[in-house]
Amino acid sequence: MSEPTVGILHPGSMGAAVAACAATNAAAVLWCENGRSTASVERAARFGLTPVATLAELLDRSDIVISLCPPAAAEDLARDVAGHRFAGVYVEANAINPERTQRITALLPDTTIVDGGVVGSPPVGGKMPTLYLSGPADATARIEALFADTAVQTTVLGTEVGKASALKLSYASFQKTSRVLVALAVGMAREYGVDQELIEVASRRTDSYLSEPQYVAKTAVRAWRWGPELEEAADTLAAAGLPSEMLRATASTLARWHDAKDDSELTLTDALDRLAQP
Repeated sequence: MSEPTVGILHPGSMGAAVAACAATNAAAVLWCENGRSTASVERAARFGLTPVATLAELLDRSDIVISLCPPAAAEDLARDVAGHRFAGVYVEANAINPERTQRITALLPDTTIVDGGVVGSPPVGGKMPTLYLSGPADATARIEALFADTAVQTTVLGTEVGKASALKLSYASFQKTSRVLVALAVGMAREYGVDQELIEVASRRTDSYLSEPQYVAKTAVRAWRWGPELEEAADTLAAAGLPSEMLRATASTLARWHDAKDDSELTLTDALDRLAQP
């Protein structure tokens, strides 16, 4: 099969770097400069992307289009593409929920949709993110070939559109929220002059709770006392002028496990099932 022409919508820091990797196995990588900022123009030039004047030209020339933009813009961008009846492969690689991915699929009936989710940092300076894919097997195979032997690793999750988006957001929900929790914890400790001691305590544990899902059941059986503890911590944050909503929301989540108090037989499946019930 001949090398495809690829279009990137729109080349931000992640999009431009991913597009540059695609250029390894593509005839050309296009981007639409119409209405874009000076920073976008400079970034696209730095990564060797080929500018075109209009979206219509990009779509007419491209076999594969990769959408990597701010999540809020994903559907509007897909609507713009829908107006041109693009008949190639559209990689919806934004950090959006599976339902939104399905809506975008419905917007593009003439297009082959591949659901994508990038986990990791932009592929520069030795970084090697993974692009997770789900969708029609022949289309995901084309995307795998596009990134073969590049810094973008690919993993196919199956043929169901939405799986890649679900994995991306499942991971992001932990990674992003955990960093905000770090800010709150250190901010609270700093208010009382014990921030360095907090860091020392935390440094004794380096594993991620995300890799230990069996701990969920242990959390559930302790929720009856952890919830009030977090309410106390939320009050402490509020007194320090720091936002308390995240800890109050966590306490509210723990309340769903209140009737699991000290249930030593509770399993992970049981705990997750209870969490899904109001």
